[in-house]
Amino acid sequence: MTVSVEPTSVEAGETGPTQALRPHAEDAFAHELAALAAQDDRPRPTRWKLSPWAVATYLLGGTLPDGTVISPKYVGPRRLVEVAVTTLATDRALLLLGVPGTAKTWVSEHLAAAVSGDSTLLVQGTAGTPEEAIRYGWNYAQLLAHGPSRDALVPSPVMRAMADGMTARVEELTRIPADVQDTLITILSEKTLPIPELGQEVQAVRGFNLIATANDRDRGVNDLSSALRRRFNTVVLPLPESPEAEVDIVSRRVDQIGRSLDLPAAPDGLDEIRRVVTVFRELRDGVTADGRTKLKSPSGTLSTAEAISVVTNGLALAAHFGDGVLRPGDVAAGILGAVVRDPAADRVIWQEYLETVVRERDGWKDFYRACREVSV
Repeated sequence: MTVSVEPTSVEAGETGPTQALRPHAEDAFAHELAALAAQDDRPRPTRWKLSPWAVATYLLGGTLPDGTVISPKYVGPRRLVEVAVTTLATDRALLLLGVPGTAKTWVSEHLAAAVSGDSTLLVQGTAGTPEEAIRYGWNYAQLLAHGPSRDALVPSPVMRAMADGMTARVEELTRIPADVQDTLITILSEKTLPIPELGQEVQAVRGFNLIATANDRDRGVNDLSSALRRRFNTVVLPLPESPEAEVDIVSRRVDQIGRSLDLPAAPDGLDEIRRVVTVFRELRDGVTADGRTKLKSPSGTLSTAEAISVVTNGLALAAHFGDGVLRPGDVAAGILGAVVRDPAADRVIWQEYLETVVRERDGWKDFYRACREVSV
C-alpha cells in the first residue's frame, strides 16, 4: 500500500512570504524537520541532518515525545523505507523502481530533504539529457575569455553534491540515453569525477550519495547496463495492495490538492472516488473485483496518481460548473482520457468494459450514462 502526501499551498505560505504552488519538501515541512532534529538523540551519519531512525519517522509519520505530530509522507511497508534509508548510509546508491504513480519521485524528494536538508540537487532525466547534466558544463563567455579554469566550470547537481557531501537525485534514469547513464559508473564506484580539461578531479566527501528513480513500463525506456545496475541497491515501490487502501490514498490526496486550489470540499464524493478506483483496478488487473469476469487491459498504466488527477479534475468541474457535489458526469471524461490512450485498441476495450461490466452493476446506472455520453 502506497501513498504520497504532498503539502498544500497554505502550508507553503507558512514558510515564506509567498505561496509557492509546489514548495520543496524541506520548506513545506520545515517545522516537522526542525522538531525531529531537536529531539533526535540517535547517531547520525556524517553530514546527515537526522539519524536514519528520524528520517524513517519523517517519511512514515508518528508522534514525537513532545506531542509533535509528524504527518506520513508515504504509507507502505515500513521495511521498504528502512532499507532505502539504510542504503543511503552506505556506499551504495539507491534506485527506487516502480510503475508510474507509485510515489518514486515524492519519496526521493523527501529522503533528500530529510538526509541533507536540500532536495534541489536534481537531474531530470529525459531522452535529451546530455552528459554535462550529470558531470559539468562550461560558462562559454569565461571559457573564451580566459580558457579552461575552475571559474569557467559549471558544476552539475551531482558534482555539487559530491563536493558538499549531500544527496543528489536523478529522476527517470531509464529515460536518459545509455551512454549518458554510464557517466554515473565512475562516480558511484570510484566516488570521483575527473575533469580532464583541467587535469583535476572532484572527490566525493563523506555524506554524498545518490537517489535515482526509474520505471520499466513506459515507452522510451533505456535499460540500465549491468555495470550501472550493480552500483545501486534497488527498492521496488508497489501499487496499493487493496481497493480500500487506494480509496484512502486518493481521498486524502484529493482533499489536500482541493484545499491548495481553494476548491470547496465535495460532499458525498467518496462514492465517485470508489468508482474511479474500482474501474482503474479492474482494468489494470484484467479481472473484475469479484473475480468472475476476465477483462482486457488498456495500454495505459492507470496508476493511483492518475486516479487522483481524474478525481481532482472532477472536483474542479463540480465546483466551477456544477453545484459543488461530485457526480458521475464530473469524472467520466477524465476516466475516458486516462483509459483511452490508443484511440483504436483502447476505445474497443473501454466500450466492452462499459457494456459488459458497468452497465450491469447495481447502483452504477448514472455512471454508465455519463460515460456513454462522453464516449460517443
